[in-house]
Amino acid sequence: MRRVVIAVVGATAALAGAAAQDKGVLEPKPLPPLANPADPGLPAKEAFGRAMTPTEAQARSIGFYSRGCLAGAVALPVDGEAWQVMRLSRDRAWGHPELIAFLERFSRKAAQEGVWPGILVGDISQPRGGPMMTGHLSHQIGLDADVWLTPMPDHRLSREEREEMSAVDMVRPDGLAVDPAHWSERQAGIIKAAAEEPEVERIFVNPAIKKALCETHKGEAWMNKVRPFWGHNYHFHIRIACPAGETACQPQDPVPPGDGCDASLDWWFTDEALHPAPSRPKPPLTLSQLPPQCRQVLLEK
Repeated sequence: MRRVVIAVVGATAALAGAAAQDKGVLEPKPLPPLANPADPGLPAKEAFGRAMTPTEAQARSIGFYSRGCLAGAVALPVDGEAWQVMRLSRDRAWGHPELIAFLERFSRKAAQEGVWPGILVGDISQPRGGPMMTGHLSHQIGLDADVWLTPMPDHRLSREEREEMSAVDMVRPDGLAVDPAHWSERQAGIIKAAAEEPEVERIFVNPAIKKALCETHKGEAWMNKVRPFWGHNYHFHIRIACPAGETACQPQDPVPPGDGCDASLDWWFTDEALHPAPSRPKPPLTLSQLPPQCRQVLLEK
């Protein structure tokens, strides 16, 4: 049973990783209104994908990273001294204020310490969190963020560049190792800079990237947070912990002890993991399957 579940998740995650590189559009068109937005059987992504503004309520992350919503979101500014936001047409640069503050602080740290000149930020969350129309299974409560493994360039990107520029694939086509033409200690350095921050719970990377990190950073304490997962060959995924005192936020189980460079990593390079069998997609989450507070989040001003 475990292998079947892993194969299903793996296939879905691989699709989500590919979607993260889809180009945006310069003139996004609004979705048509819903006939019955209060229908509890409505796919939740249809409702949250149409929420164009955050709530004015106090910030709170509700539910789990892959089954929840977000109140009181704030947007990461499109441009900062050490970051730029990509794919503006998706409107996914919203997050819990603690995550936004983290991204600003982390990007400045990386620049000040000479790791990278700055970061390119991909998807965070929607204005009210919740499931997305395309891509991710998580990113629902404003505590997840994708950072490209391509350094920020030395100029402000145009709107067209932000929609059409692609991150660089760090992994060989066979998935067994990183591509030495693109992967370097610079990429390892930006992942390390994020993992060293105390509020970071996990960083998801492609298994080949985890393998490369094990070859050069085995035994280092921060490696415990770096977890292999399907996709994530163009970017790494930062997940921070539930904010203190927010009881509606469901924490993830602690990561297992150790640096993750043991036999558990070997499974990711088996045929079962590299080429999971096709499976029937799971039905989308409905509004009734989210925490009850999420329906109120959709109604709030």
